[in-house]
Amino acid sequence: MTEMELKYGCNPNQKPSRIFMREGELPITVLNGKPGYINLLDAFNSWQLVRELKQATGLPSAASFKHVSPAGAAVGLPLSDIDRKIYFVEQEGELSPIACAYIRARGADRLCSYGDWAALSDVCDADTANYLKGEVSDGIIAPGYTEEALAILREKKKGNYNVVQIDADYVPAEIERKDVFGVTFEQGRNNYRIDRELLTNIVTVNKDLPDQAAIDMMVALITLKYTQSNSVCYVKDGQAIGVGAGQQSRIHCTRLAGNKADNWYLRQHPKVLGLQFVEGIRRPDRDNAIDIYTSDEYMDILAEGEWQQWFAVKPEVLTAEEKREWVATQSGVTCGSDAFFPFGDNVKRAYKSGVEYIVEPGGSIRDDNVIETADSYGMVMCFTGMRLFHH
Repeated sequence: MTEMELKYGCNPNQKPSRIFMREGELPITVLNGKPGYINLLDAFNSWQLVRELKQATGLPSAASFKHVSPAGAAVGLPLSDIDRKIYFVEQEGELSPIACAYIRARGADRLCSYGDWAALSDVCDADTANYLKGEVSDGIIAPGYTEEALAILREKKKGNYNVVQIDADYVPAEIERKDVFGVTFEQGRNNYRIDRELLTNIVTVNKDLPDQAAIDMMVALITLKYTQSNSVCYVKDGQAIGVGAGQQSRIHCTRLAGNKADNWYLRQHPKVLGLQFVEGIRRPDRDNAIDIYTSDEYMDILAEGEWQQWFAVKPEVLTAEEKREWVATQSGVTCGSDAFFPFGDNVKRAYKSGVEYIVEPGGSIRDDNVIETADSYGMVMCFTGMRLFHH
């Protein structure tokens, strides 16, 4: 098949719409559903991310995409008991690495992952499909599906869930093009390889880069490679925990990603773990309730007559002081940036969210100030010399 007609483009008024190949066959097969224009943009971008993440780390990888940027990405490390609770994992026993990868990817920002596009580096198995069955998601792309997984996914969304299989051996053309305002833009694909060798230029006094931190740096960089710029990504234990995308100011990216990382960590606060929800509440409603409870708008769900809709027992307020104290215990976080930090203020903000490792291109006229700021916190900072803008 060389082309596929779509219902419409980004918006219903944008017709006709299709995807097609100038040469050769389309590298995908639609096994279920009818994916749209934005679905397939998410599918192709997310597949590239997970494929490269698997190549760089050797670990099964997954991503959760929304509006052509990752809400989360992760490698397939085992889930802790706390992970299982905050990500609403109901399946018992040990889960497959690819299932763990997707659960952790979606867990980076469950609110933003509502209605996501899932991407897997490995064959989708029953563990992954069973977890997806309980989540609000628009579709999935993977290099293959077990019979059991496909049967589960084909029942989702009343039989309309989008299931796309990608040819894992497909190699795209070296030149890519797109039209904007009737003008064709052309550039070489960004084939720059991200691996451990890219992390050798450590510019700080502290040069102790543990293996896990190196993996986290690669997770951050590859996530950023497929995130709308400007972008900053916070990672911990092989999992993106905060992605700031599409901001015009670098410090705003750093703050946005840092606030998301703080929110991810606040989900592990004892008061949050102790929330008693009403019976039968849906996962999205729990996610929304937790997000409001940990925000400054907590009274929106704790007011009399309101809390009863969410909780079996009225929760105590999680005070601003308690939140600050909890976030201050976060550690071992890696921060990546798709372009250089122009000022040390980015490093200062990252430090507040437990960042101990930073990876960025370098090249600012104020690199000395940025390095000095990192040194003041005892951080490890790598300069890659590689910008990762994505538009």
